[in-house]
Amino acid sequence: MIWFINVFYLSLKELRCVLRDRTMMGAILISFTVAVYVVAVGAKADVTNVTIGIIDHDQSGLSQRIRAALQMPMFQTPVDLTPETAQAAMDEGRYLFILEIPRQFEADIHGQRPTTVQLTVDATAMAQAQLGIAYITEIVLSETLSEFKVDGLDKRMPMRQVIHVLYNPNTITSWFTSVMQLINNVTVLSVVLVGAAVIRERERGTIEHLLVMPVRPSEIAVAKIVANGLVILLAVAVSVLAIIEGVLGVPVEGSVMLFLLGTGLYLFSLTALGILLATVASSMPQFGLLAVPVFVVMYMLSGSATPFENMPMWLQHLMQLSPSTHYVQLTQGILYRAAGVDIVWPQMLAVGGIGIAFLALALMRFRSMLARQG
Repeated sequence: MIWFINVFYLSLKELRCVLRDRTMMGAILISFTVAVYVVAVGAKADVTNVTIGIIDHDQSGLSQRIRAALQMPMFQTPVDLTPETAQAAMDEGRYLFILEIPRQFEADIHGQRPTTVQLTVDATAMAQAQLGIAYITEIVLSETLSEFKVDGLDKRMPMRQVIHVLYNPNTITSWFTSVMQLINNVTVLSVVLVGAAVIRERERGTIEHLLVMPVRPSEIAVAKIVANGLVILLAVAVSVLAIIEGVLGVPVEGSVMLFLLGTGLYLFSLTALGILLATVASSMPQFGLLAVPVFVVMYMLSGSATPFENMPMWLQHLMQLSPSTHYVQLTQGILYRAAGVDIVWPQMLAVGGIGIAFLALALMRFRSMLARQG
């Protein structure tokens, strides 16, 4: 009971220190509100309002229908070009796509003769170029098949493609980027907040005040974890309910309380990691240099920025030691697919286990650091 009482009062002390730090509180507020919104609506990888030109040698009814199918919001109104002006326009970056329809295109389609439609792409915008090729190809094929339907030729096709998108049927980028940005902010701020708290105590000399008090190193460390983790957890709850679900309109399929429970375990793991890094660094600049590579690895290889399945198998096994990998799977399962405890409990157990390992290492380092301070 004495241990818990000491942790409670030390947590109150840490909470007051965090709330009085206006710079840090401002960073937390902006990171979980403005930053999530700006990244969600600003950083888009899908095809939206892109420029496209058409070289129509055929001037047939089919070519006109293909032109009419290239509509907003994906494409701007197609602009007629000539072969002479098309290359210069592409070199100047005025068009992302140029579609060239050959002569006798409609006649060749009806005559079942081979024909070719050329699509020139400015692939410097890699994501939009890749998706745009798929969209334009689908539009050309669908309009061509409509010609087959007129002649009854569609029934001769050996197969038909029918696509059903289970989640996010309109493939809206903000539904994904907002949640992934939230995960990134949790990762960065959790480590920075508790690490800065430890180094601030050491730089200001207040760590000596704690050493003369009848408290254990474990009580000091756990109090920092509880106080800083609570602040981040409240910010996450506000971000999910007010920004992601409220302002951005992202449908949250699963239980928000279950997600916050998993986030609490993740915060426990990250704050323990923050204390561990703070015991290694001797100053705030050193802590920043040490933490940046950790952030990059945890973010880039967690599955939030790139598909986890695309990584080499040895790297997938290695990243099982990172709590961010399990937290991304947990978050996507709960918020996107309405997963319950019966599905995400392995990820929650893994995050908690990694957090305990981080805490054990952090306490060992923290005790030796306090012994040197004393």
